Amino acid sequence: MTVLAMSSSLERQLHQPATRNNSKIVSELLHDDFEEIGRSGRHYDKRQTVAALEQETGRPVIHAEDFKLAMMTEGVALLTYKSFQRDAAGNITRRTLRSSVWVLSEHQTGERWQLRFHQGTPATE
Repeated sequence: MTVLAMSSSLERQLHQPATRNNSKIVSELLHDDFEEIGRSGRHYDKRQTVAALEQETGRPVIHAEDFKLAMMTEGVALLTYKSFQRDAAGNITRRTLRSSVWVLSEHQTGERWQLRFHQGTPATE
């Protein structure tokens, strides 16, 4: 599997309610030093993110598209993409430009990719 396919698959997994509400899975996907600058402009760390996602309910489906990958160095990848949601009438809402830094981390079970940094920026398009 290519790094682009892997990272976009993991991003989409993080958009799924079953993943978002499972603190064990989210904790494995997020690097211990994870940081996020949310769409709101607020800053979050791993502990805050895991706790918030575990409590999340009733959130609309997040759609993601236009994934692009740039390898920053060996074992560090920058993934950019666009996301949006749909309202009850089917109109596109909450368009967001997203950036994620994925790092290849060593663990007892071997190497795995983890999300080290994420930022969402409201889009006007």
